[in-house]
Amino acid sequence: MKSIQRNIFLSGLLLATTMVFAQDNTNDEDNSTQSNIQQYTPSKLIGKGQVDIKWFNNLYTQTESTFSDGKEPRQTFFTSTLEAYTGVGENKRWNVGAIFEFRSNVIGDRDALDVFKFDGEGNTARSGLTSIAPSVKFVPFRSISNFSIQSSFFIPLVDNESENGVFLDQKGYIWQNRFFYDYTFPGNKWQLFSELNSELSFGDKEDSFANNSLNLTPGIFLSYFPSSKFTVLGLVQHSQRLDLGNDFAQDFTAVGGGAKYQLTNALNLEALYTNFVRGSNTGLGQTFNLGLRAIF
Repeated sequence: MKSIQRNIFLSGLLLATTMVFAQDNTNDEDNSTQSNIQQYTPSKLIGKGQVDIKWFNNLYTQTESTFSDGKEPRQTFFTSTLEAYTGVGENKRWNVGAIFEFRSNVIGDRDALDVFKFDGEGNTARSGLTSIAPSVKFVPFRSISNFSIQSSFFIPLVDNESENGVFLDQKGYIWQNRFFYDYTFPGNKWQLFSELNSELSFGDKEDSFANNSLNLTPGIFLSYFPSSKFTVLGLVQHSQRLDLGNDFAQDFTAVGGGAKYQLTNALNLEALYTNFVRGSNTGLGQTFNLGLRAIF
């Protein structure tokens, strides 16, 4: 496997680039009466020549699962995702870009924040840049600009899914298609956003628990805007993995909430919390999420 140190360096470089771009954009004025968090939901595409960069961090930690009764030794899985897109063509109907995923996981009842130690491969920890994905977003119907599709093809960079009992990431190709739709109620105070995420995983069955399966994850998000620069939201998501030949089915339901704030004309901050309230063949943990998004 590629060295952890090199993967961490590459990820750090990518994230530093994100912040530089975000700072450069503070001089760009948005003449719209709406802030970016109001008008640029995941359903909406940017225009030709614009750039959209999002750095999203997800920390999932669990001490319970459906595999046993009672408490279990803590396991924590951290995923840092960098997405970058630019607009092409006219009428904001096509965006092209790429996605990079970096992961750090710890097991053996270690503290949840130990994922940020990046202390190498061993019996309790693994980390590294685990996948890259070319990606495209498009609006299929000209008359429905608030309905869009994001299609990405994830290429695994891990040699082994698990080593010494420590899981890092799926070793298999994933064709992901995300369907987005949003509706803003009159008055611009309430907004409903919906998503259906589909992930087709394929590869050798022995390489990954998820290969030869289809994962479907619908979600509903309801946002309230006390002001144009701030929103609070609630969410419900369900995930269902369908067995297409790998003899492993899985499902879970999560609920949560969060907030977004427009820091500058270009940059906004997002924080989310979710709790896995039920499921089968899955952990029953919590996620803590923090993201930055820059559009310029």
